[in-house]
Amino acid sequence: MFYALALMLILPRKGRIMLGISDPTVGGANTETGVIDRPVEAEPEVMATNGHGTAAADGTRAPAAETEDTAAAPPVPIPIPPIVIRKRLVRGRYRSTSGSWQLALRVDVDGNRPTRRVSGDFFTVSGATTTYFGSFIVHSPTVTTTASQVKIEGTGTFTWSAGAPKIRLTIGRANLFESPKPGTLEFLTASNSPGATYFCPFESGFFRTVSYEQDSVAGTVPFLSYNTGSLPQPAGSPARVLTVPGAFAEAGIELLTTGGTNVIPVGAAGANAKWNDAELHAAMVNHFSGFTNTPRWQVWMLVATSHDGGYRGIMFDYGDAFQRQGAAVFYDAIGGADAATQRSQLRTYVHELGHAFNLLHSWQKNLANPPAPLGPNGGLGDLSWMNYDWKYQQSANGPGGAAAYWAAFPFQFTENELVHLRHGYYRNVVMGANAFGTGAAEVDPDLFDTPLVDNSGLALDLRSPKSGFAYGEPVVVELKLSGTELRGRDTHGYLHPNDDLVSIAVQQPSGRTVRYRPMLRHCVDEDRAVRVGVDKPALYESAYIGFGADGFLFEAPGTYRLRATYIAGDGSRILSPVLRLRVRPPATRADEAAAELLLGEEQGQLLALLGSDASQLGKGVSAIETLLDRFPDHPLAVYGRLVKGINQQRDFKELTTDKTLRVREANGTEAASLLGQVAEASLAPEDGVDNVTLNLAMRTQAMAEAKAGHPEQAHDVLRQLVRTFENKNLNPLVLDGIRQQARETAEAIDAAG
Repeated sequence: MFYALALMLILPRKGRIMLGISDPTVGGANTETGVIDRPVEAEPEVMATNGHGTAAADGTRAPAAETEDTAAAPPVPIPIPPIVIRKRLVRGRYRSTSGSWQLALRVDVDGNRPTRRVSGDFFTVSGATTTYFGSFIVHSPTVTTTASQVKIEGTGTFTWSAGAPKIRLTIGRANLFESPKPGTLEFLTASNSPGATYFCPFESGFFRTVSYEQDSVAGTVPFLSYNTGSLPQPAGSPARVLTVPGAFAEAGIELLTTGGTNVIPVGAAGANAKWNDAELHAAMVNHFSGFTNTPRWQVWMLVATSHDGGYRGIMFDYGDAFQRQGAAVFYDAIGGADAATQRSQLRTYVHELGHAFNLLHSWQKNLANPPAPLGPNGGLGDLSWMNYDWKYQQSANGPGGAAAYWAAFPFQFTENELVHLRHGYYRNVVMGANAFGTGAAEVDPDLFDTPLVDNSGLALDLRSPKSGFAYGEPVVVELKLSGTELRGRDTHGYLHPNDDLVSIAVQQPSGRTVRYRPMLRHCVDEDRAVRVGVDKPALYESAYIGFGADGFLFEAPGTYRLRATYIAGDGSRILSPVLRLRVRPPATRADEAAAELLLGEEQGQLLALLGSDASQLGKGVSAIETLLDRFPDHPLAVYGRLVKGINQQRDFKELTTDKTLRVREANGTEAASLLGQVAEASLAPEDGVDNVTLNLAMRTQAMAEAKAGHPEQAHDVLRQLVRTFENKNLNPLVLDGIRQQARETAEAIDAAG
């Protein structure tokens, strides 16, 4: 009797046993610790008993025996509740390690937000080496659950031609106090003949495990946690304390932190607290320089002060093993201790790390390979970590913006994002493998299809600043977004393809269609609303697209077809007319030799970054020096002077492998000389660099003169800048913008003293 009463005291209502343990196989995520431990409903095993502790045959309590004293009232039996023995969830990662094959198996039919899928990755083991072989996914299995086992059957989709594409997975059901039971995976042919069988012991309640390292620059305060109940949130979304690992734990992904955050002193940087793309790129390649050039479940986050472009975060994606392995967030743009700011910080961290797992922005999923379906309103209606709060728009005419987003966002990934995180093919998810957004470089040719209806009130033009480009010449394009209605249209001002709201598709002379992808992906997580109309008829932008995450796009002579897509503020997709662009073959051996000195992989990175001190790009720097020494008068030499001049004008911060900050001071005299030669070579139409690059070069030249101690020469350069463009017969609005940029540069020079 004492045992029965004690059991009643520890058993909660509805048959749940609440345990003071953290068991990843029990259910939802403890978002403070990153461990799955919230209790969830599980199928109970019920043992019915009679009043003497014995079960009747039909499961009911047996009647009490009669006594000789019929005058006495029969004793009232104390009701004993049924004993509920809860079962562990059949969910998580299993692994077979026998023989020459290794199988990582993911079972997702139970627990928190199950996607009802099974997937796996095969690796071959040879001696002391392990090599990835291929992956499979079973998208719609049949799941049969009994008291003793779960059986999962279905036909898989494989990365190779599988002779036995059907699977039968059997996993025994364990009581809550038992260890999880292993699974037996059988492969079957289409006619149900047996193939290979794998015995897979349970490994983890998480589907994937990633090593997560975070460093911070002194003066920044890395994000710790946010209580989702601190501010209003949607009904049905539980209030909980979320860390970055906790947010991924709810998706079934384990982020294992490598220890305390390294704090990087910045005393050597002086007043230059801002980071540019070249410095961030150098920091990232230095960080990973000690690792082999292979995919690995490892990601690095740098908490920096600020980006010179004002961004909140970026993701590194430039090639080789460095694709999707690092990200950075900028404290000056997202920092603060109030609840709204902490909430925004959490979203920014998870968003950038989501990119590292190869998740695209919500409105870009159709550009993946294979393409994923877009959510409501072309993806802008997604309530996801991967959307921007300011970009959220449930429908074209419905409520949108940050307030609407946070009122409805449940702090989770969407269903198709969960499928990718948990079950995407290994090389499409693991860091350092397939490129961002794609399992190959091909892009759906539908990017060239014109919409049947366009009531956006906006028009997009893609232009070439030159009638043709020389072999090896960096390809720059100009974009113009204009209004087509007198009353104007509200939209955003992000027109550069590096900002991910404009895509440029390139059909090469071979017929292959690729999409320009930047080396560093800027997340423009800030609303910059503009009205394109009478007062501002158009927006303009110039972009170097010759080299990106996939290397050079224009390295072969021939005719290229380009088309751009702009995602407007309301979700409209504005397509430009097709631009035909020609790359001329080399006319002489000198043309070919000069071009080859610019077409190396490292030279392409230097062109995209406008120079760098990264030691890993030493061969590229040497090739550019050779170009300037051997072919100083060749038209392509202007690009070598541009890259070298801009890099010499800036103090360059380099974060070394031992986490110290080394600063190389600017060389104003050399920079001014190099950029002055760039300006001189670009005065005639179609000579030298394009107009936007010339504007940048001359303003940078003025700053270099100031750093060299020549303030009057600096102002002379800015006056010459304005005169140069006044002689080019530009649009008056464009010319006004150039004058304003010259004034702002002069003011900055004067303020610096």
